[in-house]
Formats: sequence, C-alpha cells, structure tokens
Amino acid sequence: MPFASAAVRTAALSAAVLLAASACSGQEDPAGPPEPPGAAPVERDVSFDSGPDTVYGTFALPPDARGRVPAALIISGSGPTDRDGDNPMRPDAGTNENFARLLADAGVASLRYDKLGSGETGMGARDEDDSVGYDVFEQEMADAYAQLAAQPEVDPDRLLVLGHSEGALFALRAPEAVRDHPPAALVLAAPPGGRYLDTVDRQLTDQIRLQEGAGALEPADAARVLSDTRAAIALIRSGERPEQDPVPELGGLFDPSVAPFLHRIDAMDPVDLAGDLPGDVDTLVLWGTADSQIARGDVDRLMTGLLDAERVDVEGADHVFRVYDDAPGAAVLDAQRAFSPDVAPALSAFLDSAVRP
Repeated sequence: MPFASAAVRTAALSAAVLLAASACSGQEDPAGPPEPPGAAPVERDVSFDSGPDTVYGTFALPPDARGRVPAALIISGSGPTDRDGDNPMRPDAGTNENFARLLADAGVASLRYDKLGSGETGMGARDEDDSVGYDVFEQEMADAYAQLAAQPEVDPDRLLVLGHSEGALFALRAPEAVRDHPPAALVLAAPPGGRYLDTVDRQLTDQIRLQEGAGALEPADAARVLSDTRAAIALIRSGERPEQDPVPELGGLFDPSVAPFLHRIDAMDPVDLAGDLPGDVDTLVLWGTADSQIARGDVDRLMTGLLDAERVDVEGADHVFRVYDDAPGAAVLDAQRAFSPDVAPALSAFLDSAVRP
C-alpha cells in the first residue's frame, strides 16, 4: 500500500529510505533470483485485535514440528514495513520472511505481522491522516506476542523476540511491555545503538553528502537542509510540536503529526534499555559489516549496555542481511542478492543455548 499517514510514513529510522538511497536500483541477474534461506515453514494467516485495530500476520511452523515448540515474535523495521519486511522503497527486502525460514529450519515457530500502516492491516480502524503515537506500536507488539503465545503448537515458556532495525528498540522493550510469559531471549538484528534522532541525523548527513558529491544537490541546498534538520531535532527534543513541517524536502520526516512519536522514541536511549533487561534474558546481536544505515560504532555503543550478550558481525551483509556487492555492474536489487549464509549458523547456535532443549 502507499504511505498511509504522516505518522506512519515517517516513523522511520532509515533516512536512506526517505532519500531513495542504495539497494533499490541496479541490474537484474540473468541467472535469476537466489534460493531463499532455510526451510519452507508450514504457514497460516492469523489476525488479532490491538486497540481499535485488527492486525494481520503469518504464523510459521517448522515443517517437522512435533509437540509444542519454541517460537519467536518478529518485529519489522521502520516505516510502513509489512509482515515480510517489505516496504514501498524496498519491496523485495524480505527480511522478516527470511528470518522466519531460518527459525523454522532451526525448529522454532514464528509470528510476523503487518504493522499499522502496512500490508493487509493498513490503517486499521483509523483515518489515513490520523496521528499514531509510539504507544500504539508498542501495544501492537504486546498483542502480537500474546497471539503467538496462544498458538496451540507453541511452548509459552520458550519464547523469544526478534527485532530488525527500529524493531530492535521494541524488542528491547518487550520484557517490560508484555505481561505474561516473558521472553527467554532477544535477537537484535541491525539494531540502533544511539538515540533515534541522532541516528536519523547521521543517516541524513551521510546521504545528503553523497547526493552533494554526486552533483544532485547544490552545496548551499545541502547546508540548508542539514541546518534545518538539526533545528527540527532540537525543537522536537524540547517537547514542542512544530506548527508546520520544518524540513519539507524530507518528505514529511518532521511533520507536526509525527513530533510526539519522535519525541517519545528518541527519549529512549538503547543503552539504557539494554541495561534494564532482566539478567536471565539471553541476547544475540547481529550486524552486517556492509550495513550503510547502522554503523559499527552504533553497535559498539549498544554493547556497552549488553555486557553478557553475544555479538556476531556478519561479513559482507547489508542492512537487510543480504550479501552486498559493490563491484561495477553488480546487481544490487534485493531480490537478486542472497540472504547471507552466515546468519543461519549464528542464529542456530544461539537458539541451542537460549530456547532449544
């Protein structure tokens, strides 16, 4: 679906998406798309209520499941990203679907869902221009988690939460946000390590400088957009709501309707969230060394709050964990690049100690 509302379309950690950056153009590989990773799970559609909205998703069961099995809630990244991990700017990313296959291959069921503003869920019971606050998305996560725990094939004592990109912030909140059957483990995939608006600022700066260097932006325009961006961040952090969009060139990123969401999520430092995790929650951090949206330093910072967590740097993987190739003429479309084969062994080894007997 198109960008649905100001609040949903701009609840976006990825400035690269907003600026139509890398991994969305390139040549097609005549050999065809690569095989998807892992095993094909047995899937069924599910739906559940969250506030006034009906949320739609997919429950995936390992093909050889016997009895009750461990299970994972998969939380999407920023923007109008659907259950499979796709959004209008990266329609073939498939991040969540690929993780669901790897989990199934490891004997773990999963639930992934169309977050509000995406897929079959759309805007739920809301009008397209409604402002949607942070609490709505956190409640949606908690309700999805309850739906996962209620599936008859699932062992509610062996649950985990896997969050990708912005979804990792919600995963860090999961032990506090859910009331029953707290997660035994977390998987944080390409997680932000700094405050939300600091990450947005860095991403925007990188992309604007790239555009300036390529001649797509005049230096004076680049300087003005960056100056306006930093003024908007300072305003939102103060708790004020701008009367109009202070940086219209960014497609609504700082639209007044989004200010409350940005103010709330920016106030949650990922390091503090990590430090508040219960001591018995096992945590795996996955990060691709070719990730242009989350820098190595971001993950380094997050790890200062995750002293007992395991970290795996996936060599050559990008933000959606597909193998990145920057050689001249290389295909860069998501659908034409394989999901990194190095993710599966890292995830499987972690699951052995975290939720599998």
